[in-house]
Order: sequence, then C-alpha cells, then structure tokens
Amino acid sequence: CRWISLLLAASARADVTLVSFSDGSVEFKELNDPVMGGKSTGTWHVDEAGHFGVFDGEVVDVPSLKAPGFIKAAADAQFPDASSAAGELVLQVRSSTPEYAGFRVSFASGTMAPSYACSGGGSIPLSRGCFKAKFHVPAGEEFGEVRIPFSSFSDKWSPATGEQTKTCSEEADVCPTAKRLAAIKRIEVWAEGALGKVHLELKSIVARPAQLAGVPASNNSCKHAIQSNLRFNISSRTEPTVPVPVDPSETLAEAICCDARTKLYAEPQFLYQAPDIDLFSHLSGVTTFYDSACGLPLFRAPQNRSMSDFKADTDEHGWPSFRAAELISENVKVDKDGIVYSSCGTHLGSYLPDTAGPRYCLDLSCLAGQPAEENVVLIE
Repeated sequence: CRWISLLLAASARADVTLVSFSDGSVEFKELNDPVMGGKSTGTWHVDEAGHFGVFDGEVVDVPSLKAPGFIKAAADAQFPDASSAAGELVLQVRSSTPEYAGFRVSFASGTMAPSYACSGGGSIPLSRGCFKAKFHVPAGEEFGEVRIPFSSFSDKWSPATGEQTKTCSEEADVCPTAKRLAAIKRIEVWAEGALGKVHLELKSIVARPAQLAGVPASNNSCKHAIQSNLRFNISSRTEPTVPVPVDPSETLAEAICCDARTKLYAEPQFLYQAPDIDLFSHLSGVTTFYDSACGLPLFRAPQNRSMSDFKADTDEHGWPSFRAAELISENVKVDKDGIVYSSCGTHLGSYLPDTAGPRYCLDLSCLAGQPAEENVVLIE
C-alpha cells in the first residue's frame, strides 16, 4: 500500500508558558524548613529590570536530625492548561552555585490541598498529587535551558530528603498525566537534601510538547512521539528502511508514520511476516490495533470474517488490510486523496477499496501502539 499523495502539513507544536516575570501575574513566596528546628534560610525577590526571579539562601543540617533541610519558593495560581505540551518541563535559569546538588522543581495538580501535598509527597494520607524532580544548572553567566522530561517526575517522594520513593519507570501510577498537566495549581522551586549555599535566577518555566527523536520539526506530521515499546517487536526496527533520504537517527516507525519526506512510500512489504515479528502468530480472536504514537484504538480485527480471511486479505496485498466493520471510525480519517490517518495526526497508510468494498491497507509500524492509559506521559 504505497502512499499515493501528500501527507498532511506538519502539526503545530507550541510551548505553554507556566511562569514568566514580565507581567507580574505569578507571585512566588519563599518558605523555610519548619521541621524540628530547621535552620535553613532563604529569600526570594523579582529583578524587575531583568524580569527574572532570584532565589537565594543556604541549606544546613536540621540539628535534631543531623541531615540537610530545605528552602523553597512557591506560587499558587490557576496555571495554563499544559496538556498539549506533555513532553518536558523547561526552566530558563542561571546560577552562581551550579555545583549545588539539591535543586528540585515540583508542581501540584489533582489535589484539593496543594501545599499539603507538596509537604507530604504521598507519604501521608491524601498527599498525592505533587510531582517532583531533580535538576542541575549548567555553569555559565547566560541563562540556559534545563529540560526535565515529565517522565522524570513522581508524586511519591520522601519529605525528609526529597528523593523519589517510586519512580515513573517503576510505577506508572506516580507519573503525571495529560489530565494532571491540564490543571496545575502550584509550582515550587526547591533547594533540598544537600548542604550548601544557593543562588538561582529563574526567567521562565514552560511545558514543551514531546518531540520525535529523529524527525525534524519541519518534516514532522505527528502530534505525539512514537512510543518506545511498540507491540509485535516493531520497536526493534531502529533504522529508517525507506528509499528516500531521511535522518539516520529515525526509527522505521518515525520515518513511515511521521516524516513527510516518505509520503510516497510504505514500510517494507510483508514486514508483518518477518520471523521476529510474525504478526499472525500473536493474534487469537479479535485484536485491537492502537496508534503507535498516541495509543488510540484504530481497528478491531477480524470482524464479520474469520482470522483466515483477515490473513488471506493481508497476504494478498503485503500489508495489514482491514475492512469497514473493523474500523473505529471516530479515530480514523481518510482525506480526499485516500490517505488514512488517525485523529492524532499519525499517518497509517492508504484507503484502497476493491470489489469486496472499503479496504484500509496500512503499515503495521503505525498500528503497533500500546493503549493510552489516561495519556500517561512516558517519554524516553
């Protein structure tokens, strides 16, 4: 099923600004460690001329615990919906103490009491919903970007040390979701769990959409990054085996499903029969095929025919071939040129009806996703 026309134009991606000091719309307040006689102290102010916040202080041991305390600056607000930018949190910062090892950032969502959640870290009842991650500031006199994947955040962490007790890779339940990014109520910048003087200048905090590792933005037609754990062993195809020049870092799925330069081409014919993929050996009964980027369900097959008929139809053409009864119509679109794509913008293949009726001749690379679970953010 070759591509027979142009792909859709690349979908726009935009950062969502959560914190900026140019208009005074967000107000941070500095808080010191109150626990058991904590002696760490800090200050916060805004440099009005430079439009950045200044976080100063020193983290020292809590005398009774003989362990480092914390200082932090926190802002409460109804922050912009960041669900469309679920790739990473990006801080514009600089520091005269880049060697300090305890910088962290947190945000609260899905909790009725953000300050309580950001004190408990999920370790006390009803304190889930404050997602925290470490970051390091590069040395230098100029502001630079610190990029923290949302998959690095967790809402289970120790209030004594700030260290995560469960990571996003260990337990999906602790990961921020698109739903949570849509309703952030509190943002905090911390110096925690490490002794030392602290000076941090913060110009902005933005949420940034996930970007495909190999596909340049100018050629990228997908709205979501290709999943890293595709079914049927598709993720093992790490080279873009297409007959046109694309970036060598692209995977096959990225090249076929998302790179507009491959508009006239498909994945290798009979890829689904490769010994390490062997699609039909994995199918028993009706199977749901999911978008390889966003995880939406696209087709359920076989329907109104046998598995043998589904396989014979696929074998005849060399690519997985679906019929109208198997289509999940609200998630799949066909443009005027017969190009099939998902409602997430992922290109799937071609619409090539035959004497038996509607037929969707598609690339397995783009149908091998894991199902979306409330859009959990798991960016590698």
